Amino acid sequence: MASPSHSTSLHGSAAPERPGLSFAILASVQITLIAAITVMTVALPAIQRDLGLTDTQLVLATSAYSLSFGGLLILGGRLADLRGHRAIFVTGAVVFGGASLAAAAAETLWVLASARFAQGVGAALAAPAAMALLSSVFPDPARRTRALALWGVLASIGASSGNLVSGVILSWGHWRWLFILPAIIAAISVVCVPVLPPGPGHRPVQLDVPGALLVTAGLSAFAVGLGESAWGLIGSGLVILSVFAARQARTATPLVPPSLLASGPRLAALLAIGLTAAGMAAYFFMLSLYFQTTLGYPPLRTSAAFLPAVLAVLLAGAAGGRAARRLGGGGLTAVGLVLAAVGMALLSTLEADSSYWGLLVVGITLFPVGAGLAFSGATVWAVGGTALRDAGLVGGIVNTAMEIGPPVGLAILVPLATSHAEGRGGGAEGDAGGYAFGFGAAALALAAVAGLILLQRATGRGDSRS
Repeated sequence: MASPSHSTSLHGSAAPERPGLSFAILASVQITLIAAITVMTVALPAIQRDLGLTDTQLVLATSAYSLSFGGLLILGGRLADLRGHRAIFVTGAVVFGGASLAAAAAETLWVLASARFAQGVGAALAAPAAMALLSSVFPDPARRTRALALWGVLASIGASSGNLVSGVILSWGHWRWLFILPAIIAAISVVCVPVLPPGPGHRPVQLDVPGALLVTAGLSAFAVGLGESAWGLIGSGLVILSVFAARQARTATPLVPPSLLASGPRLAALLAIGLTAAGMAAYFFMLSLYFQTTLGYPPLRTSAAFLPAVLAVLLAGAAGGRAARRLGGGGLTAVGLVLAAVGMALLSTLEADSSYWGLLVVGITLFPVGAGLAFSGATVWAVGGTALRDAGLVGGIVNTAMEIGPPVGLAILVPLATSHAEGRGGGAEGDAGGYAFGFGAAALALAAVAGLILLQRATGRGDSRS
């Protein structure tokens, strides 16, 4: 990780006078960008009714955001490094805010879907640029580690907040406010931009346009294929990504320098982020079904049922900074994965007649704590040793792992859970969810073991990123 003097001289400017305010601005935007993924979930019936959409059309409107967000993150990260972190952050926030207002005013499917797609484009620019700006906000390594550890749990806070806020808004207002609120936050962030450090300036380096097209097409096809269980699209996405990887090894100006992914610790961190994100998606999906279908909770009560999870993630984020300094990014990642695996293992005992309070004690809070710690440690682990000139790209790669994890997890766990429940002659969400949680617990436990082995090897070699 770069030293303070290196960070300052490379920027040509000192750290901001109010780093806490800078972090608050960046974190608010990051939470909002992630919340935008889940904020429509509770509102889907109302949107379908008002706009007269079929189920297929509703899926298109819902997935448009994730498609552009996940597919363009790596390109957004590289643009931030080449054109300036703050400049690309502002551009992304403006695009995201404007598209949010367009979504709020939508009266047809195509306006809503196009606006959601444009939202994702803005998010793909703003998210990696925001993460990259942390190195300018906190040039001191100790403070930067604490900030990165807290940053790692923002995705969990955003996903939880999306469900919670949507339930509250729909109880007292119209679904269109779900898009007006993000536009307001984006506008505030743009107004407050002078508080942020400028970050590295424009770099006269040619952008690998063919590589950008390949990685965007590959990630998009892969993500859509997972969401639709379309094996042809999944295979096409993997083939395109393979072509992209081969091109990066040959071109003189690669979009993703192969050296960035040649690090075993960084790959382990990205795997941990993807697996934890997949577990979080299954956690919210299965428990949402259980609360509403089995326990009969209305939307607001379902959102409130996840409030302990939000508080647990906040607790993990507060503790993650100090823990990362003591255990290192790799050590904290392993601890988080173990706790998350235990939480999921406890949730695997879920049955149709399980009580909410029983869930609260055994797993509904333990898993988010473990996931939050895993996100914190893995973010520190992935970013460690990154040169400032590549901070935006690494931010894009980290966010891509977070975005790819959920569709992969749901594509694997939901069919397994459904087939298990049908095989037992029933479709109870408790039984199906319990089986999915058990499978997820095993995957997280294996990842923890693999991470510990890799950590031991990295420590033996004196790898500072461990």
